[in-house]
Amino acid sequence: MPAVALTAEERSPRLRAVLREGERVTPLELFFDLVFVLAITQCTALMSHHPTWEGLVQGILVLGVLWWSWTGYAWLTSVVDPEEGAVRIVIFAAMAALLIAGICVPAAFGNLALEFALAYGVVRTMHIALFWIASRDDEGLRRSVAGLAISTAIGVGLLLAASALDGVVQAGMWVLALALDMGGPYLFGSEGWKLVPGHFAERHGLIIIIALGESVVAIGVGAEVHLTAGIAAAAVLGIALAAELWWIYFDIVAIVSARRLARAPEGKERNELARDSYSFIHFPMVAGIVLVALGLKETLQHVDDHLATPISFALLGGVAFYLLGLVAFRYRHIHTISRRRLGLAILLLALVPVGHVLPALATVAIVTALLAVLIAYETRMYGEGRDRVRHPLEDAAQAG
Repeated sequence: MPAVALTAEERSPRLRAVLREGERVTPLELFFDLVFVLAITQCTALMSHHPTWEGLVQGILVLGVLWWSWTGYAWLTSVVDPEEGAVRIVIFAAMAALLIAGICVPAAFGNLALEFALAYGVVRTMHIALFWIASRDDEGLRRSVAGLAISTAIGVGLLLAASALDGVVQAGMWVLALALDMGGPYLFGSEGWKLVPGHFAERHGLIIIIALGESVVAIGVGAEVHLTAGIAAAAVLGIALAAELWWIYFDIVAIVSARRLARAPEGKERNELARDSYSFIHFPMVAGIVLVALGLKETLQHVDDHLATPISFALLGGVAFYLLGLVAFRYRHIHTISRRRLGLAILLLALVPVGHVLPALATVAIVTALLAVLIAYETRMYGEGRDRVRHPLEDAAQAG
């Protein structure tokens, strides 16, 4: 039988820039996200070990660079099937590098600054390499990847330089690295990117759940293997608070936004909607959840004491950031502002000094109660419209 020459496309079909129409988030992507869980937990640990304003800034900066690497892989796996061929091996290697970076997080501004930057650089390099392979048959995607490679190189290079510094100058280098890296997609255009709307929205919804899981872990860590009535009350309130954050996003917002992304015209408009509402706006939401996790952990450890001002800000301000992220998310999709959520966010920020005076348990109870009132009001106000959003097929069947 004569040998048949195979094209490069036929030899490795899964390395082409092929959209994943009809595909859901794969098990390997969920496996990858488990390593990101460790990184999030380590950010909380960094801030918990340094419960100061400086510690909070450091924790959010580390979370920012880790978030940008994670969202990059979310875009990648809307192009490349992560479970096929050599891509699977590269993803495993990226997970190992991300694990090392996560281990370094508590000392990312200290004696492990260089190790963190190097491990992070490996994670980003593998991401760019896979995207470069995926873009070989798509000139528009290749131009976008080339631009991303430039901003990535600048960001990683600045983190490497920052590892030799300390104090305010080091933090300033981190801010610059994050700003220039995240600003790359604005500078190099959005026309060439590819994504599968359902997969992309689901992936970001799952990362919100993972971040909420960190708040649950923080409750367990804060309890420290003993139980009192105060600790039990704080744990129950903490779970209620996490459930409220889940409700506010997943009850309606996640459903409507995913449908709007799917309906957006393919190309520049859809790409920019995904970039702004998911890659960028979801970051303050995740950061808010991580700050809440820190606040809950400290509350479980100091139920009857008042919270230090930075921790009070983490708890109250974390919920406020989450709400502000949702306000921005809604505005980006439908150009209207949720005045109730905006008003509650402002109120919570105004209550930060009060959290420094009241017992920690009382502060958590106030936040939980305020969110409960918001949810009850919105659920009642949405009425039948909420049911139509959540059960469109049932409504269509009844209408038929």
